[in-house]
Amino acid sequence: MLEGLISLPWWGYIVVTLVLTHITIAAVTIFLHRHQAHRALDLHPVISHFFRFWLWLTTGMVTKEWAAIHRKHHATSDKPGDPHSPVVYGIKKVLLEGSELYRAEAKNRETLDKYGHGTPDDWIERKLYTSHHDKGILLMLLVDAILFGPIGITIWAVQMLWIPVFAAGVINGIGHWWGYRNYEVADTSTNIVPWGILIGGEELHNNHHTFGSSAKLSSKWWEFDIGWLYIRTFETLGLARIKKIPPELTYDKAKNHIDLETVKAVIASRYRLMAQFAREVLKNVHREELKNLGADKDRLTLLKRARRLMVREPVLLDEAARTRLAKALEQSQALHTVYTMRQKLADVWQRTATTQEHLIHALQEWCHEAEATGIQALRDFAAKLRTVRLVPVPA
Repeated sequence: MLEGLISLPWWGYIVVTLVLTHITIAAVTIFLHRHQAHRALDLHPVISHFFRFWLWLTTGMVTKEWAAIHRKHHATSDKPGDPHSPVVYGIKKVLLEGSELYRAEAKNRETLDKYGHGTPDDWIERKLYTSHHDKGILLMLLVDAILFGPIGITIWAVQMLWIPVFAAGVINGIGHWWGYRNYEVADTSTNIVPWGILIGGEELHNNHHTFGSSAKLSSKWWEFDIGWLYIRTFETLGLARIKKIPPELTYDKAKNHIDLETVKAVIASRYRLMAQFAREVLKNVHREELKNLGADKDRLTLLKRARRLMVREPVLLDEAARTRLAKALEQSQALHTVYTMRQKLADVWQRTATTQEHLIHALQEWCHEAEATGIQALRDFAAKLRTVRLVPVPA
């Protein structure tokens, strides 16, 4: 029987396969995604080229194509033109044929020209990695067979399936179909699980769509992004430079007025503030209204179902959901008021063409109106909003 250069127990081959596929995942999330597509960090040339070479061996993907397709996904997320949205194509199509959607979009010259800027264009990229992108995977097959014998072919097959299944299928499909959301952005992105290990941190997809240019994908203290761990390790070794991660908010009790600093903090952390508004205002007022209804089962059922609709981005609600929400808000003046104030707060940071002075005035007016409602949760939130400051998180 033919044997490879390396002989391992059965579990050893499983470990080798997992290590090899995990290196590929790390290359995708660190190099292709965070470094190339979003420019969230700089990598040392040695690390950068290792990842390019490894991806040539294990995926055959071209850096320019991957970065362009991903950037287009962000620009058109869940809308016509999105290369791989389950909203557009259906979850079954994206989950089972995600790699086919990728290959089809890679042939779109307009996509590559518009979104593929800034990716490697050196001699080896043109003459080898792009021109002979399919040769690397054949070389990987040969190496696996020589090292591990016939079982190496199985290891190679798993390597070839890993990205199409987990990246093209799971992240692009399930990451816009099922999971939890920390932030209500205008697309359907979700966090699949809070522990980003198997897919290098890409499991935290809603966080990524909220802070698209961040090198760090975890957001809550209980979330874990293993890709971020690797990046920080590279940084410690002088092999990476982190360019951007989300700033954090702090609350200065000595500051009780709206100024330019407040505006900058609100604009930069608007999704976090809206999540706080949902927890501290909508949730509390909703709970109080349910208590006040007593035994009115019909109204109770209507209001209970409205809670999720109130925190959802309006553009994601279909006509039936809008109708149910409107009926629920008709049953409670307090809920109608806080929901209206939520929409008015969102309108403030959507005024991109407004001067800084007008934004300061708009926030001041919002706080005055919130305090005038007499709803304690709104008054507390307005008082808190006056104290916000933006503190960049140290890398």
